[in-house]
Amino acid sequence: MEYGKVRISVALAAYNGKRYIREQMDSILCNLKEADEVWVSDDGSFDGTWEILQDYVSRDSRVHVIHGPKAGVIANVEYALKHCRGRYIYLADQDDVWMENKVRRVQQVFEETGTHLIVHDCEVRNGDCSEALMPSFAAYRGGKPGFLRNLSKNTYIGCCMAFSAELLPYIFPIPKDIQMHDQWIGIINDLQFRDTVFLPDKLLWYRRHEKNVSDFSRNSLPKMVKNRVIFLKSILRRSR
Repeated sequence: MEYGKVRISVALAAYNGKRYIREQMDSILCNLKEADEVWVSDDGSFDGTWEILQDYVSRDSRVHVIHGPKAGVIANVEYALKHCRGRYIYLADQDDVWMENKVRRVQQVFEETGTHLIVHDCEVRNGDCSEALMPSFAAYRGGKPGFLRNLSKNTYIGCCMAFSAELLPYIFPIPKDIQMHDQWIGIINDLQFRDTVFLPDKLLWYRRHEKNVSDFSRNSLPKMVKNRVIFLKSILRRSR
């Protein structure tokens, strides 16, 4: 894959997202210019999501939809990323809503700082986005770069991340046995370029509902230790 052929690529992993995906797709496309692109990897939806996405494909040449690998969310995200040709990559969930100035603001920070990875703040909303559950996710979770800090307590949130395509060769392959891809991408940048910017701007509504893949609840101590050991082993394997 030759990266950097377009300005921006959005990588979206979809699965049975019929209820929310139109609102998310519309919010993404309103942020993009004509030469940008969206790659949606649909992991075998059977609720009508695929048909909705095909409607976008028929109406907007920026939208590309592919059949996912059906091997879990991490593999699905990786599959979408491998198709992206943009100089900058934005991760997107199927059920959130982008603010209309998200890309404009993030691109401004890329240009001002030269960073390889940006994580912005978001507002956590309920299922129909009518109520703010948390005015700031960063205030709840924190947000600072650093390998040890984010190995101990991950503050990288994928739906709020954008990064330079220069980071992609270091990300792949994303280990399939780690807890989540966003922690991996963030820590790889901590190790490789050490220039992550945490942006306080709230540029997304992070929708919380009964079918979210991510979970705010805390793992038990044994599970937390196991997850960190697996992650650390994956990092060590990568460095060999």
